Order: sequence, then C-alpha cells, then structure tokens
Amino acid sequence: MSIERLHSGPRMSQAVIHGGIVHLAGQVGAPGEDAAAQTRAVLAQVDSLLAEAGTDKSRLLTATIWLADMADFGAMNLVWEEWIGGANAPTRATGEVRLATPDYKVEVIVTAALA
Repeated sequence: MSIERLHSGPRMSQAVIHGGIVHLAGQVGAPGEDAAAQTRAVLAQVDSLLAEAGTDKSRLLTATIWLADMADFGAMNLVWEEWIGGANAPTRATGEVRLATPDYKVEVIVTAALA
C-alpha cells in the first residue's frame, strides 16, 4: 500500500493518506484571535486539507481538540457544532494543554475515511 504525504516539510506533513484513511496534523488558527475565531480558522483549514485529500468532514472518524484553556470549551463547541452540522459526528476528545505558543488557543487533529 502506498503512502501519500501532502504539504511535507523537514519536520512534518500536513496530511498523510494511507489505507483509505487521511490523517491530518494538528491545525492551529490565527495567533492572537479569540478561541471562536481560531476554531473557525482551524476548521476551514481542515476542510481545505480534507478536500485536497479527496474527502470531507462528513467522513470524519476521529477528532482530538486541544485547548489552551478549558474556559474556551463553550466557545469552541459552538463553532464546532455549527461546522459539524449535527450529522456524521466523529469520535472526539477534548483536553487542556499548553500549546506551542501562548497566542494559540485551539489545535484540532482529525482522521477521515477517503470518499
């Protein structure tokens, strides 16, 4: 089975496709924006990468969401629920972590089945 990597650099790839599954790297939003704005930006990046891989959010399998502060859980969830649309929700875990820079509030990692 082949492995396809999208947007690869010396440290990582933004997406890896293997065995009918696309695995996205952690996506972060615009530094300094609030959690809702960062979540919107992240999910737009997820949409774009999934489309490039040949699939979409209706085929999500898993999502891991990291928040710099769990106080942003509600704001992130409002954006997430609007984006996911109530159908085809993946398994999901959300946790609080220290992200790469204090300007990042949200990071999202997903896997999806290819269409």
